[in-house]
Amino acid sequence: MEPEELGEAAWPLPAGSRLGGWGLLELAVGSLGAAWAAWATLLMPGFRRVPLRLQVPFQASGPRQVANALALLRGRPGKTVDLGSGDGRLVVEAYKQGLRPAVGYELNPWLLCLSHCRAWKAGCHGKVSFLKRDLWKVNLSDCHNVIVFLAPSVKPPLAAKLLAELPDEARVVAGRFPFPSWTPSSSLGQGLEQVWAYDMKEVRRAARRSPEGSAV
Repeated sequence: MEPEELGEAAWPLPAGSRLGGWGLLELAVGSLGAAWAAWATLLMPGFRRVPLRLQVPFQASGPRQVANALALLRGRPGKTVDLGSGDGRLVVEAYKQGLRPAVGYELNPWLLCLSHCRAWKAGCHGKVSFLKRDLWKVNLSDCHNVIVFLAPSVKPPLAAKLLAELPDEARVVAGRFPFPSWTPSSSLGQGLEQVWAYDMKEVRRAARRSPEGSAV
């Protein structure tokens, strides 16, 4: 995938640079997404019921973050999901690399629109799924590959959900921030591009060995 397809337009452009049609679409939808998030936080009753610490703002993943995350899932069978899939770039690239079925869960309607446009542009419209679902209410018991690019405040409650629902064969890949109480099976990259892989069987085994008996 070319760098511009992975969201370079999300960053400020040098003076004199010109946006193409896709860049303009990303910029427009990103602006609408930010406006929707502000409206939802302040005005929409259903969204206000979600605790502030569980509300995750959208931040586009960079090309190297995407590549590193998918490298840790390469060749794995089973359903792949992106929790808080944003503009869909991880889901589309996962499908292109053979991780199928590939599903994204996202609440922001503008980002869902951009995700469908991205899938159409990549030639996989109808082959990947983007669902308007609250990640806290989705049952993950049939998921074997889980991608998580979310804020640190979300990680402890999400760890409890993943432990309760995922099968032993599942692998969780976290980007930007690791799970604070889990020991990764492997890691790739450095700094902001670093990602961590956690195998649920190992996470549960470590939890049983710990004095507190918890891996949250």
